[in-house]
Amino acid sequence: MLRPPDGPGPRSGGAPGRPHTRCEILGPHPTGCHTAKKERDVHGSEDQEFLALERELSVFLRRARASSGEMARELHPELEPAAYGLLVRLEAAGRQRATDLAAYFGVGKATMSRQLRALEVLGLVAREQDPADGRAFLVGLTEEGRERFLRVRGARREQYMRKLAGWDRGEVAELARLLHQLNAGAE
Repeated sequence: MLRPPDGPGPRSGGAPGRPHTRCEILGPHPTGCHTAKKERDVHGSEDQEFLALERELSVFLRRARASSGEMARELHPELEPAAYGLLVRLEAAGRQRATDLAAYFGVGKATMSRQLRALEVLGLVAREQDPADGRAFLVGLTEEGRERFLRVRGARREQYMRKLAGWDRGEVAELARLLHQLNAGAE
């Protein structure tokens, strides 16, 4: 006999008298078991869209951090996950001053300097004097850094294509557009 999600009653494979959870009746939610009714009671129905967004973004960000770490290790076993983002920026924007990179990522000059030094030691980036200002230096990918980065990024893109193979190209474009809109609003 099925009871409402919060009602007591017997359930298959469990002890009688325990309440059914959403997971027992509807199956697990992709981001974990929870009761929608409990969220509604606590937060009100008007917040459901934002709670769902928060939940999905939390999962997405956790997976993105893990993915960034994997890509960094594929690029070089000693590469820190945070440094992968630097390589993404340098590949997209070309040579940059360390101060501009620090401002872009919202970190201090000392942090940026440490990360760039580590990339330099690994042979992935090189510094050269800025032709416009002999006192400043520009940082850019080395040929080895670019080759490794493009290989890892290509493999990751193939994984995305496999994971989203069932999606229409328009859906992929819409997701990219919405993520861009979200990122632009956060700046």
